Amino acid sequence: MTVDARPAAQQPSWPDAGALAAVTDELGRMPPLVFAGECRTLRARLAAVARGEAFLLQGGDCAETFAALSANGIRDKLKTLLQMAVVLTYAAAVPVVKVGRIAGQFAKPRSADVEVRDGVTLPSYRGDAVNDLAATLDARTPDPRRMLQAYHQSASTLNLLRAFATGGFADLRQVHSWNRDFVRRSSAGARYEALAAEIERALDFMRACGIDLAAMPTAHEVEMYASHEALLLDYERPLVRREEATGEYVATSGHMLWIGDRTRSLDGAHVDLLRNVLNPVGVKLGPSATPADALALADALDPGNDAGRLTFVSRMGADRVRDLLPPIVSAVTDAGRTVVWACDPMHGNTVESGSGYKTRHFDRILDECRGFFEVHRGLGTWPGGVHVELTGEDVTECLGGAEQIVDADLAGRYETACDPRLNTSQSLELAFLVAEMLRSP
Repeated sequence: MTVDARPAAQQPSWPDAGALAAVTDELGRMPPLVFAGECRTLRARLAAVARGEAFLLQGGDCAETFAALSANGIRDKLKTLLQMAVVLTYAAAVPVVKVGRIAGQFAKPRSADVEVRDGVTLPSYRGDAVNDLAATLDARTPDPRRMLQAYHQSASTLNLLRAFATGGFADLRQVHSWNRDFVRRSSAGARYEALAAEIERALDFMRACGIDLAAMPTAHEVEMYASHEALLLDYERPLVRREEATGEYVATSGHMLWIGDRTRSLDGAHVDLLRNVLNPVGVKLGPSATPADALALADALDPGNDAGRLTFVSRMGADRVRDLLPPIVSAVTDAGRTVVWACDPMHGNTVESGSGYKTRHFDRILDECRGFFEVHRGLGTWPGGVHVELTGEDVTECLGGAEQIVDADLAGRYETACDPRLNTSQSLELAFLVAEMLRSP
């Protein structure tokens, strides 16, 4: 695949060109992390979402870190996504396509190239694939060899994820029992008791009809896909491979890749990279996005108007989604475009708490989801999915929720490397509340 000299935003300044060349050459010889067939299957699943026949649940870490790699951590993120998916599947009465922000989310865009810590100017932390979070000049100096570690950690994560997804961990009855336990323990459990009881009755009905859930692969195995922001071009480009049978190119770093709101320039290198691969692709649309921007991106990334190829992820903020999103959806729909519409209710609602922590309030996250659904209901289009930053751990990074996390609680377990994530309880609460939106006329 030919690489041109288009402007590339949000890239690190590597200090050693020779070391960078050696790393990209080694990445180019590595086995693919994912395969073309898997990416095509995900496109088919997302095509159903675009037609209103399925729902997309995409979630995981804001930024994966090398230090956080563990079997338990991967298991707990998957467990949370599975629990959310069961609730959403029942409420929407359609399949839920499960896509993790996992096995590749090691690079982050930054508002500035440098930051000042204790009077010392340091390069900004750009994710573990680039530099280290520690506030020293040595740690913050971009090191291309970290991309090799990102590759190997992604491979390990994908291996374990596939094992969990097909090895019985995802059994429907077990996942439902986890949700029942959440409902019993949650401070807002009474609100969700009715829906949880409905799911249990449905499972009992299936058993009474002689349906052997244990003998059904779909009852104890799941399809789980990996996604990340295709930000770090020196990592992504060497992992693009040409499929011999078709001549098509596939980005083998992940099943689904997306372009961030800060790198979606039509003449930029990120759009140029993803326009040439067969993977399903997403684009984040923030408050500055216009209907013309969305149409131009659709023309560039999905010229054939193939359902499942393109996902637009709106991240407008709770205060603006009801005003800014409708003209974009209308323009794309009126142009005959078939895309997946998803809501990222996290990034547009980030604030600094009184104690100085970057945080988000659960009520604002919920309100943006609600506004997203209102817009699509009003236009007669399908609110196709949610895209959230979450963890399977009991962190204290986002305010509010049934457990009423307050500013004073944030310091207790504020563990994110970048942006605040919903903890397990908040994630499941959001799933039950989105389920109510899916059931509303």
